[in-house]
Amino acid sequence: MSTTDTSAERRVLRPATLDLGDFALRPWGRALDLPGGTVPALMAAAADPEIARWNPLRIADPAGAEAYLDRCDTGWAEGRAAAFAITDALDGTLHGNAFLGWTNQSDGIATVGYWLLPTARGRGIATRAATAVTRWAVATAGARRIELWHGVGNEASCRVAVRGGFRHEGTTRASYRYGDGDYVDEHLHARLATDPDAG
Repeated sequence: MSTTDTSAERRVLRPATLDLGDFALRPWGRALDLPGGTVPALMAAAADPEIARWNPLRIADPAGAEAYLDRCDTGWAEGRAAAFAITDALDGTLHGNAFLGWTNQSDGIATVGYWLLPTARGRGIATRAATAVTRWAVATAGARRIELWHGVGNEASCRVAVRGGFRHEGTTRASYRYGDGDYVDEHLHARLATDPDAG
């Protein structure tokens, strides 16, 4: 297949494991087996205040965690959403999540997001994960534009976006309702497949 092929048939997100050395991105779903159990790991993540504020999982019990895993499996099966667990290379413990999903599949536009557990924050993992998922989507699924949105008060996400080469494109007013229930302004950052590699 030509590297310039941008047909809709190519724009399918297929399950993959992305090895980044000290951690890996592994597909979320029922088959994922995390130390101590995948469902308890998800429930612990959902209870973290920062995740609940900026990336609410809305998981209150094991059934909610299982429903989340089912949604991830469905997204992969349909080729429209790629949810990755960020896991430690040595012991497989959960560090966080990286996500990429189509917002306009036929036009090659996707959005990327992430969350990290407290023990993984401040180590550059979110930047590396977002960059890896972006490169993967460009190389394997023909993504041409990847957007990164974050609440204006989420300064850590703004740093991730800048370090990852996602250019700031503007501020949208009262555009998204986060975990606190209020609509907040968001920054829009984006990378194009044609942008210089940001490392």
